[in-house]
This record gives sequence, structure tokens and C-alpha cells, in this order.
Amino acid sequence: MKLKSVVMYESGTEAIAQSGRPAAAPAAAPAAVVSPEPEVPGEAFETYHLRTPDDFHVHLRQGTALAAYTQDLAAGFARALVMPNTLPPVSTADDLERYRSQIVEGLGPNPPRFQPLMSFKLAPRHDAEAVTALAGGGVKAGKLYPAGVTTNSEDGVRTIESIFPALEAMQEHDIVLCIHGEVPDAFCLERETAFLSKLETIVTRFPGLRVVLEHLSTADAVRAVRDLPPRVSATITVHHLLLTLDDLIGGELRPHHFCKPVVKTPADRAMLREVVLNGEPKFFFGSDSAPHTREHKECDCGCAGLYTAPVSLPLLASFFEAHIGVGGLGAGSGGRGGAGGAGTGSGSGQAGGGNGNGSGNGNGNGNGDRRGSSDSQAGAGVLSAGGEVHRPAWVEAMEAFVSRYGAEFYRLPLNSGYLRLERQPWTVPAEYHGVVPFCAGEELQFRALRED
Repeated sequence: MKLKSVVMYESGTEAIAQSGRPAAAPAAAPAAVVSPEPEVPGEAFETYHLRTPDDFHVHLRQGTALAAYTQDLAAGFARALVMPNTLPPVSTADDLERYRSQIVEGLGPNPPRFQPLMSFKLAPRHDAEAVTALAGGGVKAGKLYPAGVTTNSEDGVRTIESIFPALEAMQEHDIVLCIHGEVPDAFCLERETAFLSKLETIVTRFPGLRVVLEHLSTADAVRAVRDLPPRVSATITVHHLLLTLDDLIGGELRPHHFCKPVVKTPADRAMLREVVLNGEPKFFFGSDSAPHTREHKECDCGCAGLYTAPVSLPLLASFFEAHIGVGGLGAGSGGRGGAGGAGTGSGSGQAGGGNGNGSGNGNGNGNGDRRGSSDSQAGAGVLSAGGEVHRPAWVEAMEAFVSRYGAEFYRLPLNSGYLRLERQPWTVPAEYHGVVPFCAGEELQFRALRED
């Protein structure tokens, strides 16, 4: 008998008109809408539980849009490492506290439990005193942006030697170094590989420094992280797991698939998938969700970045189910609208692809919030028609990737709440807050609801 979810959720973020102007004030999250009975008599709920996830690489921007982006993220994640490349950048302890306060305020009334983990933008001016002040302010990471490598990085680092004093102090205070690992003046498909010698220099020079190579995109980078000491880890995004260069430029130009580092070859994607699906603990989730308004993407000099916050968890659920399935790695059928294989040729292998019935105005997403639910429990899995509960292998694997490995690397306690995945197809709106999201207009198979 086919199982079907009967619980639906409408986003807690206020709908934004097609004009792209943010609402004057964030709206409180409405209650979840629960269908009183299965759509077909005799059918049962199909739900899965995993520990509430963390996102260890996200951009929340600044100004009036910050509240909307924060609410979209907090609907699915309990913590997030917030990137510091604002204008001006987050670089001092005062900047850190100011930005953290803006994020918390942006959550609005009656928010879910959400903790922004703060980072600062590394620069040669950071001496031991400045790093000590940041450590006192609760900073979790310092972010190395090579000059000109991505959005708002023109003032980035030009030589890694210039930040050695800061890295020495970060090592002393056990502040993680996060790296956008590309050499900007190298050929665009080789920039990540070109940076790996610099990564090795940093790791060798500072033997106590914990390092995260962000948003891996190449097999070379995967092998480098594997070979370096346990104190070196990496984040992987959902879009680098799903896309290749063909999805960006193989047919028509797709500006909303443009990111940095750019998506690479099927062989590179296959290596990223391998370490994630095999559950290698050095590799954990960081979305690199990076919203840019439509007009800043669809232009002569479009910005790099994908807005994945509203869709990353539903996409990951379909990806893990398709590739791992119930019994373990290789058991997935590739069905249920799941992620496609690692073969060559065009096509993103994204979850879903139908037109569905979404409104396209930013009035719903795949994340939700159901606080205080009585059925949140560790290890809860799918509830079948007979009432038995089991936890498929793909749920275990997804939980490790999004909820465990990153927290353990950053030496944080695991989250106490749970995320409820429900098989309830929905169509991704055409826009959120004037931003075209990843998979806009496509039908996804899962919704994600927090149960704190």
C-alpha cells in the first residue's frame, strides 16, 4: 500500500510581492495546517524524524531583507554559521555583536529556537589583540576570502603570509579557520585545485589550527581533505551534490545555477556524492545559501550565489532516499523524484520536476515549524499503516550529514529538537522576497517541519 503524508505547512515568512520589496515587518509563523484525515481512506502518515539540523555556511545579508532570509533559514535549522562578507564586513567584536543582534531581532515574535554562530572576515590588520577581543565576543570562526574571489571580497586577503599573526592567535584561542579555497586569477575550473597548496601550507604551519575548506566542488579538494589531519574538514552544499556545469551552461544559460566555486564535472560531483553517501565524518553540510535579487542575477554581470535555504532539506531528503534507500548504500531506486545519477550529460538530477500548483509569490516553502509536538523522539522513523516504526538507512545518513558531523567538528552539543520530514509534494515558488530560489517552479517530494 502506498504511503502518503497528510500534513502541510505554509511558510512563517510573510509573502513578498513580485516587486521584490521586503515586507515592513516580519510576520509571526502561523500554525501548521493539519489535514484531519488521510486523503484516501486506509492510507497512513509517512513521516520521518531526524535531529534538528545545523547549517555551517550561510549568508543572511543585511538591511530590510535580513529578517526574511533569517526566518526562512530558522524554519529548518537550529543553528547556522553566518558568513561575515557584509558591507562593511564583520571584522571586530562590536561588529559581531551588532550583526548577531540584528539576526536575532529578525526572527520576529514567537520564533523557533535558533542560534546564529558568528564569524569574522580575516584581514592583515587582525593582530593578536583583535583576535582575542573577537574570541571574547564568542566568535566561532574566522573566514579567509582571497581578494576578489566572490561577493564583497575585493578587500580580501592577497597573501596568506599577511594573516599568519591572526592565524597564530586563532590557533591559541581555538577559533576555526574557514576558507573560500580558490585562487581568483586561475582558470575558473581550476581555481579550487590551485588553492590546495596554500591549504597545505596553512595546515602545516599551524599544527593546532582547526580548518574547514568551504563548499567543495572538485575531486581534487575531496582527496586533499581526506589526506590532511582530522582537524581539517569541509562543507558540501546541496547544489554541488546535484548540479554539473551542464546545468549551468550546457544548454541555455541558467543564471540561477551560477555560484562560486562554479559547479564542475560529473566526475567531480560523483566524488562529492561518494564521501557524503559513505558517511565520511570529515564532510558535513553547509548550504552556502546566498540570496541575490532577480535583477542582480539576470543581468550582464550577474552575481554568484544560489538561494537554497527554503529547499535544501527537502532536496537532501530526496537525494539520500534515492541513493541509499531503506537498506543502505546502493539500495535506493532513484525514483520518487529523487536526485539523479552521476552520469554525464545535462540535467541536474534535482528532486522533482513537475509544475505542481505553487503560487510563485514566496508564500510557502519546504521548511516548517511545529514546536512542542508530543511525538518528537530520538530515532523515530516512518509510521506505517500497521503502526510499526522504523528508521531507514537514508534517514540515518542524512542525519549524520546535517545534524552530527558539523556539530562534532565545531565541538557543539547535538541539537535537542527534531526535524519531521513528510512526504507531501509541493511546488517551489517562483520567488521569495524578490529572489529566485533554487529549483523554482519544480515539484519537490518532502516537506521539513521543526519539532522543538
